[in-house]
Amino acid sequence: MMQGVIDKARDIRCLICDVDGVLTDGRIYLSANGDEMKVFHAHDGMGIKMLQHAGIEVAIISARFSQLIQDRMTELGIRHIYQGDINKRESFATIREALQLENHQIAYIGDDIVDLPCIRTAGLGIAVPNAMPILFEHADWQTQAPGGHGAVRETAELLLSAQNKLTTVHESFL
Repeated sequence: MMQGVIDKARDIRCLICDVDGVLTDGRIYLSANGDEMKVFHAHDGMGIKMLQHAGIEVAIISARFSQLIQDRMTELGIRHIYQGDINKRESFATIREALQLENHQIAYIGDDIVDLPCIRTAGLGIAVPNAMPILFEHADWQTQAPGGHGAVRETAELLLSAQNKLTTVHESFL
């Protein structure tokens, strides 16, 4: 099975990430006055930078809208940010068309039922270990790291390794 995942990973030109449960641990912190707080892992941020450095686009699709997400993704240089979109299939298609890619050139990582259409459509569908069980039935691969704890970095290293770019990217940061 792993060889099939590596074969699919060789074609990937864009990684699309869900946010809550993938780039965060899925918990949403709200203060008494309604202020929101999210925790993002620095390793995931570096994984995104590594992909971008290697010429692999990164995009996000989130069912919720949060200014915190907008700010963090902008800080990371992500150009394709879709929020407040419960029908992620449409945003997936918009990203695919904007980047002029085919489905087999896109990886998607998610954790919940709203991610299922994208996981099934992507050339490489990925679930995090904290995902809802139905996703495991349809995902091509599962990260070992849970969402919010380096799952995106692990995915980045898989893609870069499959494309023989990991060592070059590592060396570029030395």
